[in-house]
Amino acid sequence: MDILKAATDWAKDELISTPFFILAGAVFLMCSLGFWQVGKTDLARAYIIPTLVAGSLLVIIGLGLFFTNKARIDQFKIDYTENSTAFIDSELARTDATLKEYKNVVFTGIPVIICICVFILMFVNGPVWRSSMITTIAMLSMILLIDGLAHARIYEYHQLLEKAQEEINK
Repeated sequence: MDILKAATDWAKDELISTPFFILAGAVFLMCSLGFWQVGKTDLARAYIIPTLVAGSLLVIIGLGLFFTNKARIDQFKIDYTENSTAFIDSELARTDATLKEYKNVVFTGIPVIICICVFILMFVNGPVWRSSMITTIAMLSMILLIDGLAHARIYEYHQLLEKAQEEINK
């Protein structure tokens, strides 16, 4: 099994995936601009800041993940060449920590925050509160969708790392 190829393929797949954060952020930013330009009601005007903030956060997340994973591709080759066993061990530790983070943050924390936003939305009627809660729900749903796919990729990569470690330990 060529674990270097698997690692590189995983990182390249992430490079294809992370621009979706940037794209979603751009959509939120365009919505903010649209609300600013043509929003006539109090509720439409209240969406300007929340969508601007959500769009900015998504763009920042996407850019951060993109450049981090782009740098990983070259680093994988260097680390694997220096010591393949240490590379597999460090990648196993990293992917294991990432999988736990997904479980705690993405698949537990985000749904809880969405539920809280829905609960608040049921009891508040002010335009700023409504727009903030709806925008938060939309942004977190987008993160949940994109990270759900990323979780599947890193889980598969983690399984390959475990198999490679087993082969080395034989």
